[in-house]
Amino acid sequence: MIRFIFKRLANELVVLFVVSALAFFLLYLSSGSVARNIVGDQATPEQVALKQTELGLDQPILTRYFDWVVNALQGDLGTSWFTSEPVAHALSTRIPVTMTMVIVAMILIAIIATLIGVAAAVKRGWVDRVVQIGAIIGDSIPGFVIGVILVTFLAIQLGLFPATSTIAPGVDASAWVLSLTLPVIALLINGVTGGAQQIRSAVIKQLERDYVRTLRSRGISEREVLFKHVLRSAAPAGLTVLSLQLIGMLGGVVILESIFALPGIGPMAVTATVQSDQPVVMGVVMYTVAVVIVVNLIVDLLNGWLNPKVRVS
Repeated sequence: MIRFIFKRLANELVVLFVVSALAFFLLYLSSGSVARNIVGDQATPEQVALKQTELGLDQPILTRYFDWVVNALQGDLGTSWFTSEPVAHALSTRIPVTMTMVIVAMILIAIIATLIGVAAAVKRGWVDRVVQIGAIIGDSIPGFVIGVILVTFLAIQLGLFPATSTIAPGVDASAWVLSLTLPVIALLINGVTGGAQQIRSAVIKQLERDYVRTLRSRGISEREVLFKHVLRSAAPAGLTVLSLQLIGMLGGVVILESIFALPGIGPMAVTATVQSDQPVVMGVVMYTVAVVIVVNLIVDLLNGWLNPKVRVS
């Protein structure tokens, strides 16, 4: 198992390095007019050239990337070209908002989707039909549309929740929870419907296997067959689906945070991308890739624990 873990860690580090290089070089191609945007249209060519030198844009791309990697390994992700705020500090103040929303939504999705998916696979009939119809409806409605609908009815018309929020974590716990409720519900609706459908399919596939019929023929109770054998065998497929849900959720969160004016990673990423603020964009990219790598690593380890054949492969 230790060899399996080190092998996965080595693979993920290679992915992190490749993504950082690709992102840096692609951002380099779009950073030509950044100095002009910072100093303004009225600036002279000499002032623009001075700003380019100050930002290091006159250096060869490989030199800039090497310097960035060395600083990043020391925990220094640079400083925003437009706000002069250290990127690491900007991320540290916004990550708690984003990750709280994502983690809470993911835990609820895992629990609710598993319960609904298992119920649909075991009961079938109208329960199964309702789950399948719900999956189609949930997949066809984008998360930001659900967010707008929730804001319109639950926040603006009924006044049950705040429509927007700029409350920082820890300032007012109850107000912060209320401000996160609607975005989490928007994430839940998309996540639960799709996750339940996939878990249902995985459980049905296992229920039709020969080993289930063998267990039943030996007089083992349906509850033990389901919870001790079928769910364990269906877990890898469910974990893969939930990890994909979480990775996709990171993209949806960017839009939802903008809709609800939450001080998370999303609005900062949008602003930095529009401004070509390379240090901030690189910080957001590295944060997102790190989350994806950690999720994939956890899923791989859980799959390896549940199924020893995965470790061998």
